[in-house]
Amino acid sequence: MIRITTSVTALAVALVSSAAAFAQDAPAPADAPAASSDVAESIVVLGTRRTDRTLTNSASPVDVISSDELTAQPSANMMDALKNIIPSFYVGQNTISDASTFVRSPSLRGLSGDQVLVMLNGKRYNRSALVQVYGGSDTGLGRGAQGPDISAIPALAVGNVQVLREGATAQYGSDAIAGVLNYGLREDQGFEVVGRMGQYYAGDGESYQIAANGGLKGDWGFINLTAEYDDDGQTSRGKQRPSAANFAKNYPDLASQLPNYPDPVQNWGSSPSHGFKSVVNAALNVTDNSKIYFFGNYARSRGDQSFNYRASVSSTATDASGVVRNQGANSAFNNIFYLTPCPAGNATCPSGGFVKDGNTFRFGSLYPAGFTPRFVGKTEEIYGVLGYKGHTGDFTYDLSGSWARNALSLSMHNSANFSYGPETQTTFQFGDLIQKELNFNADFTYALNLGLAAPLTISAGAEYRKEIYAQTSGDEQSYGAGPYAVAQPLYAMTAPGVYTSAGTTKAQGVGASGYAGTSPETAGKWSQQSYAFYLGLETDLTKSLTVGAAGRYEHYNTFGDAWVGKVNALYKIIPGLSIRGSVGTGFHAPSPGQSNVSIVTTSFNNGVAFQSGTYPTTNPVAQYYGATTLTPEKSTNYGAGVIIEPVRNMTLTVDAYQISLRNRIGLTQPFTVTAADLATQPALLPVGVDGQVQYFTNGFRTRTRGIDAVATYRTTLARAKLNFSLAYNYNKTKVTGYNPQVVSTAQLIDAENLSPKHRAVFTTNWSLDNVGLTIRENYYSSWTAAQDYGETNGVANQIFGSKFTTDIELSYTFHDHYTLSVGAQNFLDEHPDRLKQTSSVQIYPMTGGTSDGQVYPRNGGPFGFNGGFYYVRLRVKY
Repeated sequence: MIRITTSVTALAVALVSSAAAFAQDAPAPADAPAASSDVAESIVVLGTRRTDRTLTNSASPVDVISSDELTAQPSANMMDALKNIIPSFYVGQNTISDASTFVRSPSLRGLSGDQVLVMLNGKRYNRSALVQVYGGSDTGLGRGAQGPDISAIPALAVGNVQVLREGATAQYGSDAIAGVLNYGLREDQGFEVVGRMGQYYAGDGESYQIAANGGLKGDWGFINLTAEYDDDGQTSRGKQRPSAANFAKNYPDLASQLPNYPDPVQNWGSSPSHGFKSVVNAALNVTDNSKIYFFGNYARSRGDQSFNYRASVSSTATDASGVVRNQGANSAFNNIFYLTPCPAGNATCPSGGFVKDGNTFRFGSLYPAGFTPRFVGKTEEIYGVLGYKGHTGDFTYDLSGSWARNALSLSMHNSANFSYGPETQTTFQFGDLIQKELNFNADFTYALNLGLAAPLTISAGAEYRKEIYAQTSGDEQSYGAGPYAVAQPLYAMTAPGVYTSAGTTKAQGVGASGYAGTSPETAGKWSQQSYAFYLGLETDLTKSLTVGAAGRYEHYNTFGDAWVGKVNALYKIIPGLSIRGSVGTGFHAPSPGQSNVSIVTTSFNNGVAFQSGTYPTTNPVAQYYGATTLTPEKSTNYGAGVIIEPVRNMTLTVDAYQISLRNRIGLTQPFTVTAADLATQPALLPVGVDGQVQYFTNGFRTRTRGIDAVATYRTTLARAKLNFSLAYNYNKTKVTGYNPQVVSTAQLIDAENLSPKHRAVFTTNWSLDNVGLTIRENYYSSWTAAQDYGETNGVANQIFGSKFTTDIELSYTFHDHYTLSVGAQNFLDEHPDRLKQTSSVQIYPMTGGTSDGQVYPRNGGPFGFNGGFYYVRLRVKY
């Protein structure tokens, strides 16, 4: 009821304020926050090459997010900031998701992160080194994607973010299928420092952030620098595992050796992380009409993720249905390693065999209470652009080159390689994933006066791109097969010097438990080169009709040619009412990473561990299961919208869209390895019998339809300034075709239902003199996670219900330069629905969670399961 009261109160204030404004028709204060009409008149640089387009006369739907909106978000991660602002932007929390916890893959309009083009100052931003191969609903919308890691960008460095909500491959090249995000970097003069600290209501997840920005500007040009450091603590929203609870009860003297004791043995929550981010943006005037410019981004981060607990002993527990279920020990703890080799030259105990005697080793001596591996990821981003641009009359030019390198270094501690027995390491280095990119661009425009209502803007240009993806090898035990990777023949002494066969031990899995490093055989470097040419035309045929067209040709050395085109138009019916529309084609080229990544990880199914391998399409293992060479994804985009300005200071845009996507790239459903498969393909040894194999494929096609509605209004009430905004997105994806041999029903359900179909953000900003208040109400409709929690006859076993969350911030400015803010995100401490007992999920009353301690959906859903977060922030600006 509190939540409903808050929502109704905010809406009531909006209605009362609107009525008062209509009666008074008061002029807007000149210094009102730029959240409505000021933003509406911002120059749009996306989707057009003209320099006179604004939000209200752009033929393409564009959102402009101000720097104030970004820096007001209580998160150091750009992805979390955007998902609070853009309704169609989705990113999961990703709790225990292998490397996908360190580099999360977002989604715009239900499409993958690499189907959205990201740019800085209009230049393509590079991909992350991570290809999203982790299975399950954590990466359900971005599974298989290799998109940019925008978390490396500090919010304080950004002047605004422009979001183009339509396909733009014809204008900007591969990947711009769902839209474009362009980060315009700051060029202003002055000095600003922002410090923030906070934590979750639950008392964990302490978060600290400090950022500084400084700029100088003059006739010579400008330079602007930003640096940020953040440190976020661990959160835990799970319960103790029944196996660990039983262990503590049955072995009280060893209970303190349980991982994380007395807390749950594994953490279902955000991983502790810290990092540094920086941006430089500069330009030097060469002449009155030209300049040399440079901007760059450097960032580092480190995360430490909890993996699943490996129990050392077996026990039982009764689930919510009254069924007694085994809480099994990790199989390695059940194995006895016999260490005495057969004596040399003894025919009854041949070479390679072991004597079954008292000289043994068990992993219980290394980890008496079991162990929880900790997975560490270190990311590094280096990005730089150097260019020269200017104009001569109506002719403009921009020549630039960029170089980027993104790396992800992976390691693990508190683990073991069971196949090495007593000689196992407990710490492993898995090697590095590296993505390098080199771009050269030449862009030209010319305004040709043909006597039309506006000059004909002719744009043309060329681009050269080279991508390199590399995997370096880890240390030997991280991937290696030790002496116990095969079954040990055992012999018992029956008489002095005489032995008889006594069976065999169980073969042990290879590689570190939890993740396998890259071997020298799978390490390597792969590249892809392309060049492109484009041509665009834009003009006003009449004072009411704006039209545009663009075409692009690209050639790739890996798969050949791609041709795409786009046309759009805007028609002003009457002052304050315009309609617009667009039709275009697009494509996403498979990256070298998608074509060549090779990774083996440990996964769990109802507590049972198994190895899961992702193999390149060129690998004989993948081809054994039917893999073929990847081809580009292709799209056809349609859009139609209306722009309404019914009263002064109010703007409403409504845009409908359809994106038909063919040859979508994704990962297959897992293929389970049998003994016959292993005999046919010995390269399957790292996965082993009962392990799983997946590979990339152009496995399905989809159709996405939706509506974006954005309304803004600014007014005054009793001297107070009021800004209102409502952003709504309806998005529905339909899988229109797929190969049932490679795509599972659960994957299809998640593609259509993982993100909420309805998402709305209503924001109220109130300010009077030095005091400001912001209230944001968020709505998320229902969603599913079928890959994690199963399906029955094509319907997810659990549908997670719709939710409202409320954000509040109160600020006070003193001495003109200092602003103190206190606030709460998810003020009413809302959580997703708890998991419930189903055919594929068992809840244990003794602990209140699943067998692995889950309480909430592991991917966190659309707003996460950490609950309410309160914070205080101090901003100093000169």
